[in-house]
Amino acid sequence: MCVISNYKPILGNKYSVTDLLTNILMIGRKKEVERIQRLLHSDRSEFLAVTGRRRVGKTFLIDTLLTEHYCFSITGIQNGNLNAQLVNFAVKLSEYNGTLVPQIPKNWQMAFLQLKHWLMTLDKNQKHVIFIDELPWIDTPKSGFVQMLAHFWNDYLSKERHFLLVICGSATSWIVKKVVNDPGGLHNRITENIHLRPFNIVETKSFLRERGLLYSAQDLVRLYMTFGGIPFYLDHLRQGESYAIAVERMCFAPSGILNNEYHNLFQALFNNSTVHQGIVAVLARHRYGLSHAEIVKELGLSQPTGSYQRAMEELLISDFIVETTPVGRQKRGSVFRLMDEFCNFYHYFIQPSKKYSPGLWQQLSESQSFKTWSGYAFETFCYRHLDLIKQALGISAVYTEVSSLRIPADDATLGVQLDMVITRKDNVVNLCEIKFHHAPYAITKADYDHLVSLKQQFIRFTGTKSQVFITVITNLGLQPNAWSRDIVDAEVHFEQLLGEE
Repeated sequence: MCVISNYKPILGNKYSVTDLLTNILMIGRKKEVERIQRLLHSDRSEFLAVTGRRRVGKTFLIDTLLTEHYCFSITGIQNGNLNAQLVNFAVKLSEYNGTLVPQIPKNWQMAFLQLKHWLMTLDKNQKHVIFIDELPWIDTPKSGFVQMLAHFWNDYLSKERHFLLVICGSATSWIVKKVVNDPGGLHNRITENIHLRPFNIVETKSFLRERGLLYSAQDLVRLYMTFGGIPFYLDHLRQGESYAIAVERMCFAPSGILNNEYHNLFQALFNNSTVHQGIVAVLARHRYGLSHAEIVKELGLSQPTGSYQRAMEELLISDFIVETTPVGRQKRGSVFRLMDEFCNFYHYFIQPSKKYSPGLWQQLSESQSFKTWSGYAFETFCYRHLDLIKQALGISAVYTEVSSLRIPADDATLGVQLDMVITRKDNVVNLCEIKFHHAPYAITKADYDHLVSLKQQFIRFTGTKSQVFITVITNLGLQPNAWSRDIVDAEVHFEQLLGEE
């Protein structure tokens, strides 16, 4: 529970955000809450953009903090035409200004004129919030909505001191291009930009505990590997359900809340999402990621097209994929990796499962595919929680760069794949071996030989002069033995990331 304290009245009014947040979970959003609170305290009009992945809790955050300050709010209609959006606007305005019969404007210029007339009647001694949710859906082709929104801000709102204009949308790439980085009327007009990210594992644990859900550490990591830190998904878990039962009910049962989530997710975020889904499907098949050239080849293209380049850019901005540069290479050697946990789980299990029968997930979770997925998903988990891994290693204050590395085979040795390479400014490199096991990981003679070879090949391939540490990251810890004591320089296990040790 994040409770705002030391709340001060703004412009002479007494608002109690503490009362507003009573019994509302705001886990992991303390910094965002403070930033929004600061805008409410401001003695000028402010323009806030809130972006983030669908289901990450953007609207919940804004509504929880700002509902009592709303003087107008509207949510765009998905796939609605210009007339539908204008009718929606008129109906919402009539709810706030008390008009019995909504006055449907002919265009957005007239719509904003109507809104201005209503706003001019409000008390200037308190902050008033105008909230436009799912803004990309409102801006239909050739409607001029964004241009008139810019004019409305520049000509009226920005000249007053008592307004907070909030725009929001799951299509992060659209808002970044059309609003945040707009070269026209909205250029540099955003006064605060909040990109809401999924919960990390510690915040996820706190969120579930606030709801009375007490999972074991291992079920907790499996839940995260399946759903990520998406509040909407986590909020549908039930008391008394095991991980296995929850996954079957939510993902595989015909009425499951996430049974059709994948396609709805992309259709809500991107126009013409076929290329986006194609890229995600390709990356889901390659745990270590692919280069641009490799992705293009897998898609059956002879060269990158404009739609491919736009889709890649939008997937990066929207946090579905991440770009990493292998050790010692320039940006042109970048590798792209799928980072969205649910998308990865979908392609491994939900999409291939054509017919449902009770107990399906129990069967799948005992398959080789589950073991393969667990290894990849835990690597993705570690990439997402690099800050917690650094904390466990005692290097939080050290500047680092993280990457992976494929060392090709030669006449003397087999090629190897390094799961995670942490290159540090203190002239140390951590070569991370990431293992997800059903029991504490016991290093065998074969594992020992592999780690020795890996270290030698890395030094020879990169020519590094830094000290190289073998680091093992596991879900259940490392079983001490002669091999581990001789080769492992540092160990991190899951409970450490939770702060339980």
